[in-house]
Amino acid sequence: MNKEEICFLPAFEMKEMIASQELSSTEITEVIIERIEKINPIINAYCTTTFDLARDMAKEADDRVKKGEKLGLLNGIPTSIKDLNLVKGVRTTFGSKIYEHNIPEEDSIAIARLRKEGFVIMGKTNTPEFGFKGVTDNLIFGATKNPWNLERTPGGSSGGAASAAASGLSPLAQGSDGGGSIRHPAGFCGIYGLKPNFGRVPLYPREFIAAYDLGVVGPLVRHVKDAALMLDAMKGPFEKDMFMLPKDDTSYFEIVEDKPKKLKIGYTIDLGFAKFIDPEVEKAVIDSAQKFEKLDWEVEEAQLKIKKPERSFLTMWISLFTHDLKPKLKKWGDKLDPALLKIVQAGMGYSPFDLPKAIAERRKFHENFMPIFNDYDILITPTTAITAFELGIPFPTKINNVNVSPTAWQPFTYPFNMTGQPAATIPCGWSKEGLPIGMQIVGKQFDEITVLQVSKAFEDISPWQDKRPNF
Repeated sequence: MNKEEICFLPAFEMKEMIASQELSSTEITEVIIERIEKINPIINAYCTTTFDLARDMAKEADDRVKKGEKLGLLNGIPTSIKDLNLVKGVRTTFGSKIYEHNIPEEDSIAIARLRKEGFVIMGKTNTPEFGFKGVTDNLIFGATKNPWNLERTPGGSSGGAASAAASGLSPLAQGSDGGGSIRHPAGFCGIYGLKPNFGRVPLYPREFIAAYDLGVVGPLVRHVKDAALMLDAMKGPFEKDMFMLPKDDTSYFEIVEDKPKKLKIGYTIDLGFAKFIDPEVEKAVIDSAQKFEKLDWEVEEAQLKIKKPERSFLTMWISLFTHDLKPKLKKWGDKLDPALLKIVQAGMGYSPFDLPKAIAERRKFHENFMPIFNDYDILITPTTAITAFELGIPFPTKINNVNVSPTAWQPFTYPFNMTGQPAATIPCGWSKEGLPIGMQIVGKQFDEITVLQVSKAFEDISPWQDKRPNF
């Protein structure tokens, strides 16, 4: 097995090889370090590397095997952590000048759980400041690039995580999603990304997580089974998270390959309100949804009439960032990303009634939308309306040569942060320019099982892992 093949191994295969010492964690870690040193200067996926720590953790993982100790779910598997999550003793900047030299004294709870299961941390991946936008750049580390085309964005805010995973720099990548921040970059970078149900993976501490009741932590990977494995490691209640779900004894990894005998799948290319979509994306998603008929599942176009919830979402999003950052403006306002500063200033102009109104609108959207899942087990949509757009711009201004609003490219993801449902993105095709196209798979409330099983079934029907960036 050559070095490149090692870097692109599924994490679940790495786990077995490490357990048998067919390949040691130390060997795998060194190969990936070598690849990071070669590729990261090109794509800027990692903003902080932890190679010495990784070597120590890899040796500890191998020692556990040699001593016959019980092995964690992720024993010895190299993993990257998004720079919005605390890692004890490792610089965590949140992509902001305010925290450029911040060294946490504790792990985020999700990271503590990964550590307990034996992961090997390779470093922190790049993110926009506090994860506020859908591209990945900041005033400390600059821009992350899309590995399929270095002149395109990887998306955001987990753009560093997605770029690393797609490039063979991180078998497992941890990300977070408050409106699409796992799914957008996973879709743009041609990998699998899972937004778990809200509350499945606890968030603590919630310091500088602006999307307080919208955001979740989840995996970005190249294989669906790896997402199930990583979710098993992170999930479960934590008493300090008021939004936690009850204990879940399910092993998603053990059942991810089970195929439901009967499913009814609805697909939509507009969710009832999206007005613009690239024709290549539309065709790839519809063709891919219809592939599920090979499994004798019922597939039909879902006819939806839903009022667009964008105003409610943006009001909450802006209000939460304003709450977090307004106290820091006097000292740090001139050090913020200018676009983030405008968001905070906009929020300062809200009336006392704007946020409660947005919350009420969110509740109404939820009430109107959830009955759709009385008719369908799974809803299929595009992940984004377009493929990865130009690097260096915050959003595309045109779709199909038509002028569009700044949010027109991303109407499909944030609604499921508002409802809290599990949703994943999986590669379903490639544009004429050679860019990945993502398909979103949305499940019923609390039903990550079906989302993962449908994702694995699609992966089996339409695998994509033979494609790799040309480095």
